[in-house]
Amino acid sequence: VAVALFSTGDEVIEPGQVRPPSAIYDANRFLLLALLAKFGARVTDLGILRDQPDVLAAALAAAAEDHDMVLTSGGVSTGEADHMRTAVEQAGRLVFWRVAIKPGRPVAMGVLPARGPAGQAAFVGLPGNPAAVFVTFVRVVRPLLLRLAGATLRPLVALPVRSAFAYRKKKGRREYVRASLRQGSDGGIEAVKFSQDGAGVITSLTQTDGLVELGEDVTSIAPGATVGFLSYADMTE
Repeated sequence: VAVALFSTGDEVIEPGQVRPPSAIYDANRFLLLALLAKFGARVTDLGILRDQPDVLAAALAAAAEDHDMVLTSGGVSTGEADHMRTAVEQAGRLVFWRVAIKPGRPVAMGVLPARGPAGQAAFVGLPGNPAAVFVTFVRVVRPLLLRLAGATLRPLVALPVRSAFAYRKKKGRREYVRASLRQGSDGGIEAVKFSQDGAGVITSLTQTDGLVELGEDVTSIAPGATVGFLSYADMTE
């Protein structure tokens, strides 16, 4: 599967550059490059695009010409400088925008005209925060990538473990809590929630083992409750 990849945002700069106070380093593109490589995708790294609707629309249209999927991060929220949704609607067609998950609500999917036999390329716009990028890659990009490759999609099966934390959430939204596993005093396996919830905290991915998945009907869990745990290893196979 041929994938065109780029990040968006006037505030995003390449790692290694001198960082102005208002800028952030582009972690998402390198995270996505590594994830796509694990699935055998042929990736064209298109770097960083600035928040200019016409520039974004032209870049999407050009990338779709010789790729099966165009994958971006950033620019799909509701801020004044988030122009990706407009650019997709200029270059092609938006299929959906926003899903009831956390982190990762502002994810978009669409189709773009292309020259290939299918006549179109898939577009997926991921959020700007790294934890949200990972969750939406696993839940949106992974199934699509496997389908485009003609592979059989293996359902993710959550491992039942014991929660070592209390948690409250809204009904009607699926949430993914970054957690590590440990052995409890009785020998049982426990999930320990990472200390910080922010979707922009990269260490919440690098210092944990996977995600506790809480379904739409769940509103709270207490320590000792059985929860479903998805390991990073299983989600990236």
